[in-house]
Order: sequence, then C-alpha cells, then structure tokens
Amino acid sequence: MFTLLKTEKKARLGRFDTVHGVIYTPVFMNVGTCAAIKGGVSPAELAEIGCQIELSNTYHLHIRPGDKVIREMGGIRRFMNWDGPVLTDSGGFQLFSLAPLRRIKEEGVYFASHVDGRRIFMGPEESMQIQSNLASTIAMAFDECVENPAPYEYAKESSERTIRWLIRCRDELRRLNSLPTTLNPNQLLFGINQGSTYHDLRIDNMKAIRELDLDGYAIGGLAVGEEAEVMYDIIETVEPYMPTDKPRYLMGVGTPVNILEAVWRGVDFFDCVMPSRNARHGTLFTWGGKITLTNEKYTLDPRPIDEGCSCPTCRRYSRSYLRHLIKAKESLGMRLAVTHNLYFYNELMRKIREAIEGGYYESFYNKYRNILGERRED
Repeated sequence: MFTLLKTEKKARLGRFDTVHGVIYTPVFMNVGTCAAIKGGVSPAELAEIGCQIELSNTYHLHIRPGDKVIREMGGIRRFMNWDGPVLTDSGGFQLFSLAPLRRIKEEGVYFASHVDGRRIFMGPEESMQIQSNLASTIAMAFDECVENPAPYEYAKESSERTIRWLIRCRDELRRLNSLPTTLNPNQLLFGINQGSTYHDLRIDNMKAIRELDLDGYAIGGLAVGEEAEVMYDIIETVEPYMPTDKPRYLMGVGTPVNILEAVWRGVDFFDCVMPSRNARHGTLFTWGGKITLTNEKYTLDPRPIDEGCSCPTCRRYSRSYLRHLIKAKESLGMRLAVTHNLYFYNELMRKIREAIEGGYYESFYNKYRNILGERRED
C-alpha cells in the first residue's frame, strides 16, 4: 500500500496507493473542516491547484449536518463532489480545543456541543462509527491531545489510555469494514503517537502502537504551544521507532519552514488551517518570503503576489486589487488569497518531492528554510 521510492538521509519520497487514488508523499492535506475550504475555494478548484488529499473534521461533521446525513448522501466524497482521497481526523483534538466543554473517562469523552450546548458522548467506537459513515479514505484513531507542557503523570496516564483507545479503534473499524452495508470497506486506520514532550513516554507509546501493524502512524500533540525546536526534538526522538514502510503524519503542522524541517526529519504527511486562515487576513506566502497585503505600500503595486507563481490569482490579479478587496472585506479577496496560499503549499510539496527524487533536497532545504519564514521587503 505504501512504497518508499527514494530517500535522501531521512527525507522520504513515497507512493501511497488507496482505494480512492494515489497519494505521492511528502504531501500537504488541504483542510476543509466542515467539508469545505474556508474562503470559498471549491473542490473542483482544489484539484486545479494541485491538491492530492483533503482533510475534514469528524467532530464538526458529526455536529452538523450529521454523519448519518452524509452517509445517506453517499459519503463525504460524493457529498462534497471531491474525487480524491479524504482523511478524517477523529474528534480527539476537540478534547484539547474544547477543554472547558468536556469530561474525559476511560470509556470516552463527554462533550457539550459548541453550537447548541447539547450533550454528546464520543469514544473510540463512536469515532470509528462516525468516520465509517463519512466513508473517508483514512480514519484517524481517537486519542487525547494534551497541552504542552503537561504534568508528567497526567501525560503518562493519557498516553497509556490513548493506546487502549487505539486497540478499541482498530477492533471496531475491522468490524465495520466487514459489514455488507459499509460504504467504504477499505477504510484505512492511522494510529497517533502521544506523550507530550517527554522522550520516554513518546518512545514507549510508539513502540506499543507500531506492534498493531496499522496503515499509517501520526505524531500528535505538537504545535499546541511548545517552541518549534521542541517539536523538532520530539520528531527526532520518535522517528527511529516509526515503521519505515508506513506513512508518517505530523498532525496540525504547519508553516512552510515547519514542513521543510519535518521532511528533513522523515515526515510524509502534513495538514494545517494556517495557510487559508492567514490568507483570509492578508498574509500570503511567496518564494521570497511572507507579505502582508494590507500594508499601505501595496496600494499602487501592479505586480502579482509572487511573480514566480502560476496560480490562478497571480496569473490574473495585482497586489493593488487584492489589497483593496481584503481591506473592503469583499469575499472575492478572501477566495483569491486562499487560492494562492493553497497553491503555494501544494507547489512547495511538489518541489520537495522533486528535490528528493533528484537527490538535492539538502540544498533545497538549506536555501528555503532561511527564506520562507521571513518577511519579504519588496
């Protein structure tokens, strides 16, 4: 299912064959939390800007329109008219982001809906059932994401519970995939490594979950408050214990520099809401660094966002016009800006794959890690 095509030191070029299509890695998953990209980019446009795989949120789709509605409509891919693979996260991150609204027990988690306050229970079995109804290509295991730093004893307890939940997820998804009424009987399962920022907990957790022989493995619980160097240190700590023949996913990450650094350390999959969120507020990525389009200096700038970019926005519109749209809060401005940033991310991943295949990723990494995170002056 996953073929490692080439490596350059720890950087990996791979091919992941799924029932819904081939994914070439390293890859960035474009985030459509509620089965839509915030900013108005359609599924058809996602394909045009190089998106290989879309990511949606189990918790939010369970709240509305409801996973049973999506099942009745033929699954998430048919519902949103997207031909490619889809990964659904498990709802576990909401244990972190909705902390004031939840209570964790061994059986699962009791939520209060952030929409209407109604009580919801979700455990490993429920998460798998919801994701089976969504019929995504890849289902994520139900886990707990703890804040960083977390007390050692709590991080240990949470990590061990996450392993027990993972076993329940595996068993339930096997059962669901065996049912004749299941929409996607080939749904894959990725497990999630947890353990906060403690090396021994991370290693013990990874050793335990790799024995389950899952379809892929994620590093969770990072990019939630710790410094970037701490995140890189945890990746380096966990990576030697991750199976080499399975995809590796760093959840919720991140900036272009984060991606360059994580690929250098052996990661294959990424996702983050940041490129679309930043775009909606006028922060755009270019090969010369970031620009803030709302700055006054772009008022009369006739150039595209990035003269080296071939995205639909850069081919047709000036910085001046885009600045006007964003300042005027016109929805077209958000859509054009999000299109550019997502194109940039997909193009970044394409160039990363090209560099690994060509054997020059180290020089590519060393060049752009010092550029892409900086503010562009022109």
